[in-house]
Order: sequence, then C-alpha cells, then structure tokens
Amino acid sequence: MPDFEAVRSAVAVELSSLLARPLARGLYLVATPIGNLGDISVRALSVLARADLLYCEDTRHSRGLLDRYGIKRRLRSLHDHNESGELQTALAELASGKSIAVISDAGTPLISDPGFKLVRAALERDHRVFAIPGASAILAALTSCGLPGDCFTFAGFLPVKAGQRLERLRELAHVAGTLVFFEAPTRLAATLSALAEVFGDACPAAVARELTKQYEEMQRGALGDLKAWAAASRIRGEIVVAVAPGRDLDRIASDEEIIAALAGEPASSLRDSVDAVAAGLRTSRKRVYDLALRSRKD
Repeated sequence: MPDFEAVRSAVAVELSSLLARPLARGLYLVATPIGNLGDISVRALSVLARADLLYCEDTRHSRGLLDRYGIKRRLRSLHDHNESGELQTALAELASGKSIAVISDAGTPLISDPGFKLVRAALERDHRVFAIPGASAILAALTSCGLPGDCFTFAGFLPVKAGQRLERLRELAHVAGTLVFFEAPTRLAATLSALAEVFGDACPAAVARELTKQYEEMQRGALGDLKAWAAASRIRGEIVVAVAPGRDLDRIASDEEIIAALAGEPASSLRDSVDAVAAGLRTSRKRVYDLALRSRKD
C-alpha cells in the first residue's frame, strides 16, 4: 500500500522550505497548468505566493488557479492590448527591488502569449529573469503523439487566410524535423486540408485536443485520414497539430528547377510568372520571387 501520508508530508516540507525564503528581486515567468490544475509545481506555487506583483492575461481565469491553492493576491492584467502601457509600471517596480511573476492563461508564458516586450525591456536594464518551468501543450503533444521529438519546430498559429496559410506551409516544407502548430477548432479542417495539399495525404501526423483535460483526445494517422476525420467531426477545445518529418522532400524544387521554370514561362508579368511557378512546383512564392529577381539581375 503506498504511503500517501509520507508523500503529503514531503510536499508540505518542500513547500514550507521555499515559502520561508525571501524571493530574489527580478522577473519570474511561471508556467501554469494547461488544463489539470494538479500539474502546477511546488516551486511555481511558492513564487506565486511570494512575488510582490503578479501579472496574468485574464484575472478571472487565473483567480480560479490561485483560489484552488489558497493564494490571495491582487492580480494585474497583461495582454496584447496593454503590454506596452504596463511596461513602465513593471520596470519601475523591478528598479525598486521588487519581484514580479508573470503567468499566462495556460502553459508557459510568452509561447504565443504576451510578455515578450516586458522580458526584453527587463533584460536590457539588467534585471534578472527567471524561468519557472512546467506544463507546455507543445511538449505534451509532441512527447505523446508518436512522432520524432529529437528535432522539432514550433510554428505557432498558421495564417487565417487560405492563400497565406499555403504560402507559410510551403516555406515550412524545407524545415527539418517534426512541425508543431497551435490551431483553433473552427479552422482545424481547413488547416489539415492545406497540410495534406503541401505535404501529401500519406504524411504521418497527429491532432491533440484538450490535453490533460477531461475529454483529452489524440488522433494519429495520415494527413488524408485526419482531414477527413476533422471535416466530418464537430471539433472543440484547444488544439495542437504535429506533422512528421520527411515530408516528401523529393517534391521540393531546387533553385535550378525554379529558374528553369521561370525561363519557360510565356511572356507575361513577373507577378504572373512567379505565381504560376510557385503553384506548379509547390514551393514558396517568396522564394520564387527572390530567385526571379536574382536571375534577372544576373
């Protein structure tokens, strides 16, 4: 029979030890759970309890986490629309020797979340910045989806517009390793369709939904199958998409092939030629355009 009392005692001792120490001045980036509130770390709780100032994205959302663990703190909001305005307040607090903790609604701060401007400004003024690691939807999806995790690229959210989305994916086709994206449930079917168009229906991929939550789901398979599943399903929740490496790279055109294709285009505008070659060779329009300008200069 496991000794649960010993575990509770050890956790209490560790937390008490941390709470008894003064928190060093500086900026603390604290990872919080992506769903299951039990995923908060003992060190994270101690920082949230001791920091002089606590920033979060949505005070109503973060209040639930703090209340769960009996942390009664005044919260200040830090989001995309007010980060520039909060900079001077935060920097003044740091300069006066205070400690500031920053949390996002879920996961590790600054990963597709606000906070970058504050971190950069703090470092430029020689304030210390501490990472308090913990939950991350990216790593949770990558490590459990069955795709290689030794080399990967996190590409955030793809563009909303279909043409820009395809353009971005064609650029990423040249990137080695597994690709990881965030996506909104309402755009998942369109994104999987675009991925299949660029990387091929047979390319292995995975869709992680609601990680660590009650309705957690992982769909694995070829992109062709996943796009059909998404098109026929009512998708809800937070989504992470992972796409395997080795994305049919034989289809990626060389510079020489692109230049030859441009030369073979019938007389037309540069824009039309670039559009036709980019679509025909399934590669980035920017890459084709740059090569077209270079070849004209040469």
